[in-house]
Amino acid sequence: MSTVRIAAAAAHFGRDLEFDLARVAKLIGDARASGAGLLVLPDAALGGYLADLRHPDPDALPPALKPDDPLIGRVAALAAEMTVCVGYCEDGGDVRYNAAVCVSGDGVLGRHRKVHLPAGEVAAYTAGDRFDAFDTPVGRIGMLIDYDKTFPEAARSLALDGAGVLACLSAWPTSITNRAPRMAQDRQARLFDLYDQARAAENQVVLASSNQTGTMGGIRFLGQSKVVGPGGDILARTWSKAGLAVAEVDVEAEIDRARRILHHLAERRPDVYRERPR
Repeated sequence: MSTVRIAAAAAHFGRDLEFDLARVAKLIGDARASGAGLLVLPDAALGGYLADLRHPDPDALPPALKPDDPLIGRVAALAAEMTVCVGYCEDGGDVRYNAAVCVSGDGVLGRHRKVHLPAGEVAAYTAGDRFDAFDTPVGRIGMLIDYDKTFPEAARSLALDGAGVLACLSAWPTSITNRAPRMAQDRQARLFDLYDQARAAENQVVLASSNQTGTMGGIRFLGQSKVVGPGGDILARTWSKAGLAVAEVDVEAEIDRARRILHHLAERRPDVYRERPR
């Protein structure tokens, strides 16, 4: 992988799929104008996120799209030479998944179904059951969907599968139970940044973190999209506003530099790690 410009988007998306597609098109155009080869769009960019995390209304869920829905094909056509990751609600027949797909003009490059579901999502979605990295024109990538990045094992699984870039797609809200007067004081805002930096640093990989902005029902989203280097340093960020965080990174060189003295993956001791009984 040579040097690549990576863009992570912060933007608002709702239930109107044509509106969402127009916003995706605008963001792809803006990322292309910046020279980006990889664009990571938020979770639920096609159809919007849940409006209530405590008691999701079964009659007001995001529109569910089949994995081969023409809308995904339209995103792939818009991507053309770029690699684009985008989140949506996947129609699994009798169940729904909070899902992400990575596309280029050549079609689908990789997929992910959110594995770790917070309490409210359990009522709306079924959990995925795997983490797989995949090859793209900009290198080997792994995807995580918001709450997935809370768990170190998720990102570690993708790093061990050869991912040099982790694409973290989120619809991450401010704290629902303990609202702070200012975004900077919000507990979830601090955790969102902490997880992004920790997952990059502990695996010595590049991480592109996208997130929604604005509100959906009673939920307010954080924004705070960013690109993080293998040392946990934030290379670019949007703060709470909508926009693109764009950073140019020589992924292989930066990972090699980070792992030159301390190589976290090679120095693991899996023989002494074990799950404790609950």
